[in-house]
Amino acid sequence: MNEPKTRQEPAKSDSAQRRCGFVALIGPPNAGKSTLINALVGFKVAAISHKVQTTRALLRAIAIAEKAQLIFVDTPGIFTAERRLDRAMVACAWAAANETDIIGVVLDARRGTDDAGPLFEQLSAHRPAKILIINKIDLMEKPRLLRLAKAATERADFAATFMISALNGDGVADVRSWLAKNVPAGPWLYPEDQITDAPLRQLAAEITREKVYLYLHDELPYRSTVETDEWKRQKDGSVRIAQTIYVERESQRKIVLGKHGRMIKTIGASARPEIAAAVDAPVHLFLFVKVRENWTDDAERYDAMGLAFPKD
Repeated sequence: MNEPKTRQEPAKSDSAQRRCGFVALIGPPNAGKSTLINALVGFKVAAISHKVQTTRALLRAIAIAEKAQLIFVDTPGIFTAERRLDRAMVACAWAAANETDIIGVVLDARRGTDDAGPLFEQLSAHRPAKILIINKIDLMEKPRLLRLAKAATERADFAATFMISALNGDGVADVRSWLAKNVPAGPWLYPEDQITDAPLRQLAAEITREKVYLYLHDELPYRSTVETDEWKRQKDGSVRIAQTIYVERESQRKIVLGKHGRMIKTIGASARPEIAAAVDAPVHLFLFVKVRENWTDDAERYDAMGLAFPKD
């Protein structure tokens, strides 16, 4: 007679030990939020430039740390906004922050709390746990950093304080590790190899917009925008992408084109390899420049960027 088989207890699912949570990074313009997002994820997913308010709509970037999946939400800078587009971006940042599990307040060590007044005025009204992240510490002496940390913690209740340099990576691992231990327990929401939930068309447009700002930081207002008009996979596996850079005036269109078209060629040559890396395929990039007057008053454009159109 055969021995009866012994029923073994199933092993505990690895997913039962997992954590997953949303983390919003908020702060004044140019505090280094997008640079920090890229450092935390280990891949460039957020556009970076010296121009304020480079980030417009929300971008979610995904990182795996220990047994946790961290979903970072990069938000526009928070400041006292007057123009319609600025008000839409600030409202977008606060709405995103309130729907996450943890808020990371990012301050530029050089500016301290000088430009963070509008942020601290509303911060206490938002529910999620908060941590303080003082960025660009390589540019400041330690006594001043300690004074800044003290001043900030007197204005808000922070669960933890971190001093980092997002640009060179100092302290970034500590932030990631703390978040991994403090986001809620639960299953992962995205595949393990996914690093952003942004459609590739949007990511490609953001890469090109970053290059526009990189080369035309002083000449071009930040209200220029880029849209991906065509995305076609070729038989050889390459991707044909056509994008339009929209500006508000004819004089700006001439600046983007440059003499004999040199500037737009430079922008395209710089954007192409980064887009190719993002889509993991050779890219044929075609750029056009058009004037779209008063687009910041067009509700459809806000919808395309994922922003709510502010009513006057």
